Amino acid sequence: MFEWMAWTLPVAVFFTCIVLMIAGMTLWEIKSPTLVRRGFLPMDTTRGDRLFIGLLAAAYVNLAFVGLSGWMAQGLSLDAEPSIWYSFVASMVLLVWIMRKA
Repeated sequence: MFEWMAWTLPVAVFFTCIVLMIAGMTLWEIKSPTLVRRGFLPMDTTRGDRLFIGLLAAAYVNLAFVGLSGWMAQGLSLDAEPSIWYSFVASMVLLVWIMRKA
């Protein structure tokens, strides 16, 4: 059923983190309802809004890394393309930053 997708360890970890974040946010929302606040984004957001925006940003970071990794390997004269773990860590840092500051 999922033969079309390249299920590597980083991909599995990324999707596992997303599922765990959504489950955690659901439990957090049940225990402590969210308050609307305004951060650096020009709109009022809730925790769920910030999670959604952060997940979109994380996906774009990973897609950009996949798209540019061949160019990086060639431009930096690397033997192989850089590890996808770099983009995973960068996307998670961006997600945490958005959740805290947006």
